[in-house]
Amino acid sequence: MDNTATQAAPALKEIFDRARLGHFAAETAAISPGFDAGRFLALATDNLDALGIMQRLRQTAVSFHATLPGAYGEALEVLTALAPRINHGFASIVLPEFVALYGQDHFDLSMWALHLFTRYGSAEFAIRHFLARDFERTLAVMVGWAEDDNEHVRRLASEGSRPRLPWSFNLKNLIADPAPTAPILEALNSDPSLYVRKSVANHLNDITKDNPDRVIAQVSAWEMGNAHTAWIVRHALRTMIKKGEPRALALIGTTGKPEVQIGHFSVTPAAIRLGERIQLDARLVSSAATEQKLVVDYAVHYVKKAGTASKKVFKLKEIALAPGAGAEFSIGQTVRDFTTRKHHAGHHRVELIVNGETLAASGFDLAL
Repeated sequence: MDNTATQAAPALKEIFDRARLGHFAAETAAISPGFDAGRFLALATDNLDALGIMQRLRQTAVSFHATLPGAYGEALEVLTALAPRINHGFASIVLPEFVALYGQDHFDLSMWALHLFTRYGSAEFAIRHFLARDFERTLAVMVGWAEDDNEHVRRLASEGSRPRLPWSFNLKNLIADPAPTAPILEALNSDPSLYVRKSVANHLNDITKDNPDRVIAQVSAWEMGNAHTAWIVRHALRTMIKKGEPRALALIGTTGKPEVQIGHFSVTPAAIRLGERIQLDARLVSSAATEQKLVVDYAVHYVKKAGTASKKVFKLKEIALAPGAGAEFSIGQTVRDFTTRKHHAGHHRVELIVNGETLAASGFDLAL
């Protein structure tokens, strides 16, 4: 076996390792003779090993503030020159982070800076601080960004205003009422950039968790004949589709209640240890008189520490099934721990779900 295949990937926090911080120091010193590279490195690497990725990001921005000469505007001039020299998307987020920390009292200049810096990484975290402080003024700028020629800026309009952006704080006012971002989503609902479309879909999916009726109403008015729009809607409704929400299923073209017979559904082996693999096999046979469009998923009920179970739905396949026709499904899944899921011993129920309805069940026993 090739041992390199089993080696753990570097931790995300190592994006801001000593080598990268040294690169920041050298490049900034080359741009600004007044920059104190030695002090920057001492501050940026202080207690580095104990810090997570977002803590390292914040500490680096604070270190720039402590060592760049001049006021905020002069510091931005240096960081603007530094931006194309960083050559790493996530590492470049230190520039918008600087703006978020020190640019709150310089609104127009900060909006200009975020419009620029997002092209090198993303300003999605930084813009939220401005939304939290001056919502209407900031959102008005972002609505304009949705019409920008640059895909990174258009994506920022959607991504930065998501109600529940991962790795950032929630925008509680938009969780309660997402209406203010509707103009952004409307402007981007057929965007030619997949990068932007993914953000729009994720933004809408955020909204489905708290205001599903609003999402259904908004996307129902969109032109589903446009391939870009149809892609956004399908991905935006993924949480509702997994729950079998009839309106969401109808919007992606399914034909309602499934008319099928289960030829077989099995999960093998019946017992595994953590780190081993299960295999799911199923066969459906249509009992309908017309073609059916079906969304086929499966769910695993993961045993929790207290002995209860938590259901997680996985996508299997979407098919068009002719009258009397059959369809075979087969998928394998390795059962191992992740940072987001720790497994516990016990019986794990597995369900076959078609158009939101559970039609068959099996399971496996897990030992640690």
